[in-house]
Amino acid sequence: MKIREAFFALRVVRRKKGDAAILYRRRLTEKGEERLDRIAAISPLAFSAGASLLRGAVRAIAGPSGKLTPGPFHPLDEDWGARVACYALVASRIRNVDRLHRAATNLHHADGAEASWWLGLMTNSRGKRAVRALRILTEAVK
Repeated sequence: MKIREAFFALRVVRRKKGDAAILYRRRLTEKGEERLDRIAAISPLAFSAGASLLRGAVRAIAGPSGKLTPGPFHPLDEDWGARVACYALVASRIRNVDRLHRAATNLHHADGAEASWWLGLMTNSRGKRAVRALRILTEAVK
């Protein structure tokens, strides 16, 4: 799958504290043009804790040889993109590595349609409550 056909894209960036990522989703502008809009950034701590989820998302499209390399965009399909987006939103401002790893593991095994539903809830106007609820369900917080 090429980046122009993907619904989601992941870009790995190198920072002083380690590798991080930025997740994008394809949307239509008011003029009807397609554009990749930023959903959320994944911190270096969340990147390392959720590396298995991110590798699984990249390998779903690129095959078993897919790697999380800095630089170009990695295309993601709808299901994996929704899972990674949920993880990115849940992992925001969490500093406990064990909790981040639990959240990544739970979202790795989540259903893609369910993750899409949660993503829709989290990106609407009342998204803070949905983020908090998903953090509790994925064991990212106590």
